[in-house]
Amino acid sequence: MMLNVADKTDTQVRAKRFDIEKIRADFPILSRRVHGKPLVYLDSAASAQRPTAVLDAVDRFYRTHNANIHRGVHLLSQEATEAYEGARDTLTRFVGAASRREVIFTRGTTESVNLVAQSFVRPRVGPGDEILITHMEHHSNIVPWQIVCEQTGASLKVVPMTAAGELDLKAYRQLLNDSVKLLAVGHISNALGTINPVAEMTALAKQYDIPVLIDGAQAAPHMPIDVNAIGCDFYCLSGHKMYGPTGIGILWGKESLLDAMPPYQGGGEMIQYVSFEETLYNELPGKFEAGTPNIAGAVGLGAAADYLTAVGHDGIIAHENELLAYATESLTAIAGLRLVGTAAHKASVISFAIDGIHPHDLGTIIDHDGIAIRTGHHCAMPVMQFFGLPATARASLGLYNTREDIDRLVPALEKARKMLL
Repeated sequence: MMLNVADKTDTQVRAKRFDIEKIRADFPILSRRVHGKPLVYLDSAASAQRPTAVLDAVDRFYRTHNANIHRGVHLLSQEATEAYEGARDTLTRFVGAASRREVIFTRGTTESVNLVAQSFVRPRVGPGDEILITHMEHHSNIVPWQIVCEQTGASLKVVPMTAAGELDLKAYRQLLNDSVKLLAVGHISNALGTINPVAEMTALAKQYDIPVLIDGAQAAPHMPIDVNAIGCDFYCLSGHKMYGPTGIGILWGKESLLDAMPPYQGGGEMIQYVSFEETLYNELPGKFEAGTPNIAGAVGLGAAADYLTAVGHDGIIAHENELLAYATESLTAIAGLRLVGTAAHKASVISFAIDGIHPHDLGTIIDHDGIAIRTGHHCAMPVMQFFGLPATARASLGLYNTREDIDRLVPALEKARKMLL
């Protein structure tokens, strides 16, 4: 199950209040046909589809307000600035930030992690220091830390996981010590669907004054985010995972830490004064937003956050929990199918393999039935290595998916299995 829910009956009641037909009508792409078949989109963990509210917000910006932001005195520039900064206010509320100064627009989670790696961690570590990550991280929460370790002589340590795809918290506690200068952990595993106990892990890290970064790319579409309740120092998310545009996301960071960090990039917008002798940097959040930003992307991300808030996380959680249970039961009835990732607390991500069949072949065949799933290592090669697999097939569910989608997926997989074995 995704989150702690009172009981199965309560989950079903809340799922019934969730108007799935109305939700699906909000997503124009779901009405298209693929290879002559109605589209079944089960790849939201890679990139979710966009509702009309987001499409309209971006279109409206380009049609009626398009201009560069901040220093322009003409009306369009003022309107564009208001739209851009209004989106920041929306995201400030969305993650529970104390101040809009704490919300930095980036290209997405990957850039956010790299920003923290280079501006916060790199100046603070050296030989003998450690950076702690987990075995189930996305490459975007592995490689930036490897780079920092190469640059500084620090060491990378890894929290192991179990065969169920859960973090070994006993081992995690043993890895905590005064040499650890950062914990970086994914809120939800994109490859396994595991919901990690990030608040508990953060509280344990804080016993050693260890700063904590959370990769929230997979969590933002599925659950409410409250950075204060988690207790972390940095939180990253991507727009395209949460029904918003690509190429936009945010880094939330505690103001005191961001204020003390050097800029990540130099250029326009991030300055107050420049001469050949010196440069004075802008205040937060501008210090970390060099160059002309993705203004329309920010507007679209704000619209996506508003959309999720309007739909309501209680309904999303209940609907996706019920659908995850149904999909898990339906898929495990397929002969030779092995679930990869069976954590007790999961989001609506189902990775699987079928004996004797490469996942790429599965994905190619069922695509001809109009069904989109993801196949491969999901940018989580260490996870695949742990389970002894080259790749998995992954059906990832969004708020717009239905039982009917699963009822299309299962026979398509059965047909593919018979063709390939």
